[in-house]
Amino acid sequence: MSPALIEALLDVARRAQAAGHGGKEAVYAAACQHLGLSRATLMRRIKEVTVKPERKRRSDAGSTALSLPDAQLLSTTLMEGYRANDKAIHALKLALVRLRANRPHFACTLDAATGEIRPLSDSACARALRTYRLHPEQLRQPEPAQALASEHPNDVWQIDASISTLFYVPEGGVADMDKAVFYKNKPENFEKIKRQRLTRYVLTDHCSGAIFVHYVAGGESIVNMAEAFLAAIAKRPDQQMYGVPFHLMMDPGSAGIGGAFKTLLRRLQVKPVVNEAGNPRAKGQVENAHNLVETNFESGFKFQHVPSIAWINAQAAHWMRYYNSVRVHSRHGLTRWAKWMEITQQQLRLVDADLARQLLTHEPATPKVDSGLCVRFNGRVWSVKQVPNVMVGEKLTVTFNPFNPATAYVLDRDAQGGEVLIEVPEVQRDAHGFAEGAALIGREYKALPETAADANRKLVERIATSAQTDEQAAAARKAKALPLGGALDPYKHHADLPDVAMLPRRGTELQTGASVAQAAPELLTHFEAAKALAARGVPMSPELVGSLKSLHPDGVPEAELGALEARLTVRASLRVVGGQ
Repeated sequence: MSPALIEALLDVARRAQAAGHGGKEAVYAAACQHLGLSRATLMRRIKEVTVKPERKRRSDAGSTALSLPDAQLLSTTLMEGYRANDKAIHALKLALVRLRANRPHFACTLDAATGEIRPLSDSACARALRTYRLHPEQLRQPEPAQALASEHPNDVWQIDASISTLFYVPEGGVADMDKAVFYKNKPENFEKIKRQRLTRYVLTDHCSGAIFVHYVAGGESIVNMAEAFLAAIAKRPDQQMYGVPFHLMMDPGSAGIGGAFKTLLRRLQVKPVVNEAGNPRAKGQVENAHNLVETNFESGFKFQHVPSIAWINAQAAHWMRYYNSVRVHSRHGLTRWAKWMEITQQQLRLVDADLARQLLTHEPATPKVDSGLCVRFNGRVWSVKQVPNVMVGEKLTVTFNPFNPATAYVLDRDAQGGEVLIEVPEVQRDAHGFAEGAALIGREYKALPETAADANRKLVERIATSAQTDEQAAAARKAKALPLGGALDPYKHHADLPDVAMLPRRGTELQTGASVAQAAPELLTHFEAAKALAARGVPMSPELVGSLKSLHPDGVPEAELGALEARLTVRASLRVVGGQ
């Protein structure tokens, strides 16, 4: 519009406002004829060059005829009408109809002039809900989210698994899941390939935002989660983001919360952080990383043949190197790997990949403490002198130290029952095989730290001798002092018996002249008798066994063994002489 036209339009607007109600149309009609514009174009142009005055606020603005209890009941009814997929199945109009059918005067207002009770309109009820902050659109907004932070790279990692609904792993490669075959109304087709699903594990470093992705066959499991985690902590050629994190965030329903994976985290001194159920925003970084991997990497699967999972992981390594080292992160203004490289030596905890894998299923050993306060574990000797409350002869729980092979860990418990790892050194040997630090004979004396058993042993000795010091206790023992100062009567409990009535009992007179029946002597079989005679030194032979049977055809009385020994020995010697 030219300046002249703008000036003419402003003049029309002033004259129309001055004409008042009923006179504006004549002004607009004359202006249309003078400027050659239609009425609609004139009004649009006037609106563009003028400022509309602010409307006067209504006197009843902010007030509502819907009572708060009715608004709360209406809001509750509407909120109950949402399904798990966020679909609303209970409209406001239907909710009002149902509530008024049960409560005739629900959401109604009284006309003071006529005394008539009129139902409030749907729009009035909706405005009232918003005024009370009870509208479902207001209540279904997410709760305020507290910002989360981490102190340095490898301080906190996040891990999450996602089962691909686009690809699976049949024999011979990775195949596309045709939507004509795999869709929601054919769940049996998904069941057929549940063992062939392609699962993507994504780990992110919270501080730098670095992304690690690893693909496995099958669904989410402890084995697959451990494989992805071990692959992430291992040092890889031309890759950053490795080492053992201090914290690992995961879902409450994750497979890694219990079992062997939890044991692995304890051995690596990684504190698991499980977000609350229904609060995936706590792991929003790794959830967003899934989307980045899907859109920036997996989108290329459609354009070429994917032969295997190994091929996918190899390509994922190339993609990670590109994305983490090229794309600038909006939070810290650096690339992800450039930020991760700010990690210090103390913050980068390295572990041997094979040992870490072994820790996944390793059960700690329980060796006994020897007299030198040492234990044997994994073919080596470890000093446990500095372990609290250690005692000779008791068992300790010992496992590997994945960060320092020269030391081991003793597993202990704190007052709350939590696991505590105590580092113990290996006993070093000199050229002669003696333990380093052993006392030289005749030249020095070294005492081992006092154990709990030693302290309690001395305490019991002082109590037994009624002494105040160990020296006094030794002197009392040398003087043959009675234990506890002779204050303990070991037979006092014999006198503390209750009163027992001793009643006489009737007996039977013994008949001294009566004969007493004697028990029949025990008979041995011929085999048992021959065995007993052989034990006495009689050289048994078939002839002697025959003589034994002829002498005692019904069995040999055990009392006759001595006589038989003498008789058969003489007969055997006579036979030898006769034979000469």
